[in-house]
Amino acid sequence: MTTNSLRKLICRVALVAVAVFSVSALSAQSGYEKENEIFRLGIEARFDYLNQAVAGNHDIAGSGFKVRYFNLRMDGQIAPKFTYSWRQRFNRANSLSEFAQNTDWFNLTYKPTSNWAISAGKQVLMIGGWEYDRAPIELYFCSEFWNNVNCYQIGASVAYTTNEGNDTILFQACQSPYDTASSDVDYYAYNLYWSGSHGCYTALYSLNFMQYAPGKYDKYIALGNQFKFGDATIQLDLMNRGTTVRDLLFDNFSVMGEFSYLIADRVNVFAKATYDKIGDSAVAASGLIPGTELTRVGGGVEYYPLGGKGNRDIRLHAAYAYNFGQNTNIAGTALPKGSFFTFGLTWKIDVIQGVKNLLKK
Repeated sequence: MTTNSLRKLICRVALVAVAVFSVSALSAQSGYEKENEIFRLGIEARFDYLNQAVAGNHDIAGSGFKVRYFNLRMDGQIAPKFTYSWRQRFNRANSLSEFAQNTDWFNLTYKPTSNWAISAGKQVLMIGGWEYDRAPIELYFCSEFWNNVNCYQIGASVAYTTNEGNDTILFQACQSPYDTASSDVDYYAYNLYWSGSHGCYTALYSLNFMQYAPGKYDKYIALGNQFKFGDATIQLDLMNRGTTVRDLLFDNFSVMGEFSYLIADRVNVFAKATYDKIGDSAVAASGLIPGTELTRVGGGVEYYPLGGKGNRDIRLHAAYAYNFGQNTNIAGTALPKGSFFTFGLTWKIDVIQGVKNLLKK
C-alpha cells in the first residue's frame, strides 16, 4: 500500500469514525433499550506478530507485525420486525471498489413471526461446519478449503426456527462463489442449512449446490459437530465436495477437528488438526487443485484478562502450526513443510456503551 493510498484510507476511517460518534451520541441520549436500538456499533481489531517459514526458509513477506483484522460492525432495528446488519473490513481496503468488496455482509431481515425470518442483501454463504462458522478474527490457522472459499455473496434467504428455539432450517439462494467478473453468464448457489442444539451436542449441517458452469454444479455435504462438556469443547467437521454423486464418496473432502479447554475462566488452550484431500472432481475456480493431500496440526493458548466466559473483549494469544503432505497449488496458503507461529492481541469495543459511559460523566 502506498503512502497516498494509506492516507486516503485513514481519511475514510476518520470520516466514518466522526459520523459514527455523532450517531452514537444521539442513540445514547435517546435512551433506547438494547432490544429496540436503532443503532448498535462495535469495533474489533487484531494485531499479530507472525513468523512463517517453508522447508526451513524464512518467509520474510509473510512475517513481521501485521494488522490482521480491523472491522466495524453495525446492526439494529429500523422498524418493528425489521433489522439490519453490516460488517466492514478496513485493514485491506485502499480504493472505493475494494471498500465495497471488503463489505462482508450488509443485509436486511424481516421477521413476520418469532419463527420465520426473511433476509436479503450481501450475506454469509451458508455452509455447514464449525471452522467455517467462526469469525475469521477468532481463528489462527485453518484448512486449505477455508482459505480458498469465497464466503460472502449477494442473495436472499428464508429461515424457520422451532418454538423451542433449538432448531433452525434455512434455505438460501445467492451468487455462486465461482461467479467471477470474467464469467459470461451469472452463476448461482442454492443452500439448505440446519443448525440444531440438543443438550451437549450442536450441529451445523448443509447441503449446497454451487454452479460453476452452465447447468453444472459443485455439490457439498458439510457436517459440523460440536460437543460441550463443562469447560471442554470438541468440534469435528466433515466436508465432502464433488461435481457428481459418485465424487462425493471421499474423492474431494476436508476434515477439521479441534479440542479446547477453558481453565479458571481466563485461559483457553486448544489443539487443532485439518486434512484436505483434493481429487480430480475439484472445480478449478475453487483454488483447490487435484493432487493436494495436506495436513495441518497445531495448537495454542488464549488469555482473557477480563474473564473468558463473561467477557472476551480483550484477548492475548499465541499459536503454532505445521503443515505436511502435498499442496499442488503453489500459491496456496498452507504449503508443505510450512511452519506458522503467531502471538498477538485482539480487542473489541461496544461504541454505544462507551458513549453512554462518557455522557454519564
